[in-house]
Amino acid sequence: MTNTSTMTAIKHALQRDIFTPNDERLLGIVNVCKAGKKKKNCFLCATVTTERPVQVKVVKVKKSDKGDFYKRQLTWELRDLTEVDAKDASKENPEFDLHFEKVYRWVASSTAEKNSFISCIWKLNQRYLRKKVEFVNVSSQLLEESVPSGESQSVAGGDEDALDEYQELSAREEQDIEGMMEVCEYAISNAEAFAEQLSRELQVLDGANIQSIMASEKQVNILMQLLDEALGEVDTIEGKLSSYEEMLQSVKDQMDQISQSNRLIQISNTNNGKLLDEIQFLVHNMDLSKGHIRALQDGDLTSPKGIEACINAAEALLQCMNVALLAGHDKLMAVKQQQHLFTELRDTFARRLTNHLNNVFVHQGHDQSSTLSQHTVELTLPKHSPLHRDLLRYSKLMEWLKITHREKYEGLSRTYVDYMSRLYEREIKDFFEIAKIKMAGTSKEAKGKFATLPRKESALKQETESLHGSSGKLTGSTSSLNKLSVQGSNSRRSQSSSLLDMGNMSASDLDVADRTKFDKIFEQVLSELEPLCLAEQDFISKFFKLQQHPTVLPPLAQPEAEDSDGIAPSRMPPQAEHRHSLSSDKDMVRLMMNKVFQSIETELNSLIALGDKIDSFHSLYMLVKMSHHVWTAENVDPASFLSTTLGNVLVTVKRNFDKCISGQIRQMEEVKISKKSKVGILPFVTGFEEFAELAETIFRNAERRGDLDKAYVKLIRAVFMNVEKVANESQKTPRDVVMMENFHHIFSTLSQLKISCLDAERREAKHKYTDHLQSYVINSLGQPLEKLNHFFEGVEARVAQGIREEEVSYQLAFNKQELRKVIKEYPGKEVKKGLDNLYKKVDKHLCEEESLLQVVWHSTQDEFIRQYKHFEDLIGRCYPGSGITMEFTIQDMLEYFSSIAQSH
Repeated sequence: MTNTSTMTAIKHALQRDIFTPNDERLLGIVNVCKAGKKKKNCFLCATVTTERPVQVKVVKVKKSDKGDFYKRQLTWELRDLTEVDAKDASKENPEFDLHFEKVYRWVASSTAEKNSFISCIWKLNQRYLRKKVEFVNVSSQLLEESVPSGESQSVAGGDEDALDEYQELSAREEQDIEGMMEVCEYAISNAEAFAEQLSRELQVLDGANIQSIMASEKQVNILMQLLDEALGEVDTIEGKLSSYEEMLQSVKDQMDQISQSNRLIQISNTNNGKLLDEIQFLVHNMDLSKGHIRALQDGDLTSPKGIEACINAAEALLQCMNVALLAGHDKLMAVKQQQHLFTELRDTFARRLTNHLNNVFVHQGHDQSSTLSQHTVELTLPKHSPLHRDLLRYSKLMEWLKITHREKYEGLSRTYVDYMSRLYEREIKDFFEIAKIKMAGTSKEAKGKFATLPRKESALKQETESLHGSSGKLTGSTSSLNKLSVQGSNSRRSQSSSLLDMGNMSASDLDVADRTKFDKIFEQVLSELEPLCLAEQDFISKFFKLQQHPTVLPPLAQPEAEDSDGIAPSRMPPQAEHRHSLSSDKDMVRLMMNKVFQSIETELNSLIALGDKIDSFHSLYMLVKMSHHVWTAENVDPASFLSTTLGNVLVTVKRNFDKCISGQIRQMEEVKISKKSKVGILPFVTGFEEFAELAETIFRNAERRGDLDKAYVKLIRAVFMNVEKVANESQKTPRDVVMMENFHHIFSTLSQLKISCLDAERREAKHKYTDHLQSYVINSLGQPLEKLNHFFEGVEARVAQGIREEEVSYQLAFNKQELRKVIKEYPGKEVKKGLDNLYKKVDKHLCEEESLLQVVWHSTQDEFIRQYKHFEDLIGRCYPGSGITMEFTIQDMLEYFSSIAQSH
């Protein structure tokens, strides 16, 4: 433990060596070490600067490792201190924490030093900063303004008190002292003489002061006499003021009475003014003109002027009923009578308006029904613009009815939707029946022109009558291209259009015409439906005022809310109605449209099923057309009824398209070839070519090109796989020929069409064609020079076993005599004969459609010359100097090949 004398010596040393050079004074010090670590003592010092403004700091000082001097290690500003934690206020505990930018934990050498340092910190904060520092677990005795006596005062607080008592000399005092010292020249050399001189002068001054006080006694007596006279005058004035106050009191009472009367008069005038304002407010806002009353009771709802008068009257009535009455207005008899009149007028006019609009719906419906007959021949839908134009005149009245009589507004909406749904259902059904008849008519014409097409009249009639829920099976097609096998096996002849039956060009021409006609019919159907739906949705939005504010679902979406008698329940309170708001106006419009046009989606699906059943390739046309119309509808309003409905139907069309592609693949897998005739170009290979040409024509500039690209990839992979399957199963035609001819045709097709998504397949087809052409040529050449081939294969085998090339001629089986014997078996005449037989065999293998005979013959010539040169090279290397040569030359071979090709 550090004793007091040692701490004092350390304090003076620190002040001299560290703080005085920095113009700082040391006021508090404590010997500490860090808590929980190895005991390395240091000192925490509380200092202030001698220059103003005063800065208060906490400095950590540590003894240098290299000597006995101290050095400054860390410095904190006292203003950054946020909390001082003494750990325990009741027990002696040397530990304490200081919270600066982080928490520093210390252990003091003694509790007394810790307390003295904390007290010094508190005083410095109170004197210079007045900052809110939290002192936690600190005894209240330490936090007092007074400095405790004892040793701690000398350590921590003594210099602080000295600082309080010391006052700096002013400039005036400093000049006086200097003047005095100049007069007394010995002031510095003889301080005692100077002090005696000052004492004598002070005594002289005290005597002079006493004499001055005694001389002024007479003047004081005179002053006291004057004060007595002044007090007498004050008493006189107070008496007069009291009498004046008594006189004014009566005047004050009279003025108070007058003021009270004026106040009562002012209150009366104010009340009369307010009463007049209230009466004018009620008369102005709750007075409905007689003309408006007549219009509401008996106004003409058929003529434009009468409708306009009713609209003005209804708006005036609504304004009167919505007047914001003040408290107590509703208790006035006149107000009650007016409100009762307004309610009767509202109910009467709402009843008249509802009955009239119901009659308008009925009469307009009869007029529309009478015009349906003129649309039965042409594929058009009746226009409802006259009905919409007549009804839109009542749109403002519908808005009024929506606000004032929600039940009647909802009843009218139900009536309109129920009626229009029946009208549209009848019109749409007739419209789609005409479309189905026109579609079926195309297949009937096809049947009349091509009697070979198997299609029964009863089946066609059945398709036009009912196709709801059809899955679009690939049966009953009008397509006449029915080559399912090379021999045309009738047992597997399919009625659906497919890649297999696109070979008969006359029927194909008819199919193109039929499909083009179908495409026009389908486009006409969509073009008629689109403006019809858009016009009806626009009318519903305007007529029923459903485009601005969210509201509850219309009654047609809540059939369960009605009781057993079909009566709508009473309205919910406004708060509950707002809380249970189910949908926006757009949702309400869509729900009403779903009810009005509930048959469109069903009829469209039925029409699509019929088209798909007539010809599965119709799904290509329908996919393009439907995608375009969906894209157009979504650009107008993605959430509209038309967009939603067409989007749902598009899913069905896409599903039929996928089924069509799957059907083509399945029919490829089921194809059978004849075992007695050559294969040639497989029907599904030519079928894919015509399908791709047709699809490219249909999908030109289409929005859903990606669907076709995916179908292309599926189909071409199936074509590749089934070509290899047929080639492996072929008995009459060599496998290499089947692969070569068909992949050459596929490569030519893809190169011509330039379908970007099939570039990889095009390169693969070329690779397969080239490989199998080379394989076929090599396998064929072994036949005309068979013994010569076997002989040189043996020579190469001996060389491969390690026999030197020049020593092969010494082998018994491969000596020069054997070589000459084999060469003599193939004179020029025999070689030409063998090549002629080879040409005939190749011609027998290849089909005429692909015209690959000359290509194969030229490749055969190149391969023959290559083998000839190889044989000559082996003779030169293995039989050097023998003079052995072939019986024919390369020029002879070229003449053989040319003459054979020309002769055939």
